[in-house]
Amino acid sequence: MDTKLTALKDKLFSGKEANQLPAIAEIVSFGEEGLQVLEEFIQSRKTENIATNTEPTWVDGKIHQILLQSQLPKAIALVQTYYADGVVILRSEKAIDYQPIQILLAKQEFEEADRITSKKLCEAASDDALARGWLYFTEAKLIPVSDLQTINQLWLVYSEGKFGFSVQRKIWLSVGKGWEKFWLKIGWKKSGSFTRYPNEFIWNLDAPRGHLPLSNQLRGNKTMLAIFSHPAWS
Repeated sequence: MDTKLTALKDKLFSGKEANQLPAIAEIVSFGEEGLQVLEEFIQSRKTENIATNTEPTWVDGKIHQILLQSQLPKAIALVQTYYADGVVILRSEKAIDYQPIQILLAKQEFEEADRITSKKLCEAASDDALARGWLYFTEAKLIPVSDLQTINQLWLVYSEGKFGFSVQRKIWLSVGKGWEKFWLKIGWKKSGSFTRYPNEFIWNLDAPRGHLPLSNQLRGNKTMLAIFSHPAWS
């Protein structure tokens, strides 16, 4: 095996996410031989997750994304074999289909994924919210725990851990629940003005941590407070 490929393999199996991210991105450039190493890593990840009853992380999401970007037959086969239904297990008390969000996030189509996320939050809350197209803050508590956790997990897994309600909540807590500091920290406000939807938002991984999803951000902080106070995080 090529010396550099061996070094990348060591990084993959090191267990350190900081090493794994660049290794996942680079190993595909070694073609079929690199993908063979990646398959070994995928198999070990799945075995470990089952044995420890561990949820997939952004490492698994990044592998899925990288494979989708490759046109190599081996990469396409790995997606079909290991990620035919994506990475995240889609739990829902209301039998809501969250696969459209997973498909979009896997392709890094964050803007459309955000739109669908807003619709699915309404669907999970109530028929009235779905018909209206947005949530009242009083309806956020109606979203089942499993559903909010599924949506959050999708954003976490496919964003290298940068996006998701749980990420936003941690940032909000870190600034003492101060909304002005929070808006600035996640890039929803600049120079005293709120970021304009959609063109001023950053729809890729260059965005600040916690930038996405938007989750009714145009309707003030009451809905966000209700989401951050949801029992899904307890």
